[in-house]
Amino acid sequence: MPIHEKSLIRPENLREHDKLQIDGVDVSGPWSTFIESRVVNDYNEHLEEEVAAFPGGSFIHRCWQCGACTNSCTVNAINPDFNPRYWIYLVRLGMEQELLRDKDIIWQCVSCHKCTHVCPRDVEPEGVMKALSHWLEHKGHTPKSSSQHFDEAFFEQVLETGKIEEGRLIRKFFKRTSQPLKQDWMVSMVKGLINGLPFTLLTKLGLSTLLRPKTSGWKRSKDSIQELIQMREQERKEVLQKNNTESHG
Repeated sequence: MPIHEKSLIRPENLREHDKLQIDGVDVSGPWSTFIESRVVNDYNEHLEEEVAAFPGGSFIHRCWQCGACTNSCTVNAINPDFNPRYWIYLVRLGMEQELLRDKDIIWQCVSCHKCTHVCPRDVEPEGVMKALSHWLEHKGHTPKSSSQHFDEAFFEQVLETGKIEEGRLIRKFFKRTSQPLKQDWMVSMVKGLINGLPFTLLTKLGLSTLLRPKTSGWKRSKDSIQELIQMREQERKEVLQKNNTESHG
């Protein structure tokens, strides 16, 4: 009989025969469609632990697969292949190779946080997508994405000054991603600011770019944040090293 829910099966796992007879019966065409074996032979029992070790992935274990994240997802509305619920499912099963088939779109999360707001289990799916992106880059499966470059530039500026100055942030992001600073949308935005903002505010914005002001008393907070970062990085390093040793032991 025909395969129901055929859309749930990857095309490369389907096999059809133009000419095929079985026991003298002609089953050519759609009636000869077969699904290749989906036996898992690349199971990574540490995959969930590895992803959870990256920032944002801590609560992946809470997921009960309700699908609220995917239903609310901004990117999924445009590209149905972007499916946070499914990727969390694969991670928890340890199906690394199946997950890697979507490595080129996982990083496309736009951080709208809709999924996080509707999640009934506080999994923080947006954070899990970030953790997955960093895991992919760390394991060498993908180059560093534009969103990761932006995250790093954003965080470095916050850690340094306790503030965000958009002009400096954009320049640093463009430099990291080898983009020219003079872009049509950028020129239009700057013209709009010049024409629409009061002179005193424009002056303050310009001075902020040059002087790089810091939040009052920021050093103490910065030291505490750096201490926490070092602790988390050490924990992540230990998890990944342990899992790597066990996998090759």
